[in-house]
Amino acid sequence: MTPMQAIQAATSLSAEALGKTGELGCGDVGCRADFIAVDSDPLADISALEDVDFVMKDGTVYKRDGKPQVSIY
Repeated sequence: MTPMQAIQAATSLSAEALGKTGELGCGDVGCRADFIAVDSDPLADISALEDVDFVMKDGTVYKRDGKPQVSIY
C-alpha cells in the first residue's frame, strides 16, 4: 500500500464503507472533520504520521506544537 492509499483507507474509504461519504473523512464544507498536522510530508515518508504536532477533533484543539491543550480526563 502506498502512503496515499493508507491515508485514504483511514479517511475517505472508511467513510465510504460506513455509508458516510461526504459526511466523514473529508475536509469539505458540511463534513465532520478531524485534522492532524505533521512537520513533514507523509506522502514522502509515512512514518511522519508517528509524530503528530497538531490535533483538532470536532472543532476543539487537543494538541498544538506537540503539547496537549485540553485535559481529556
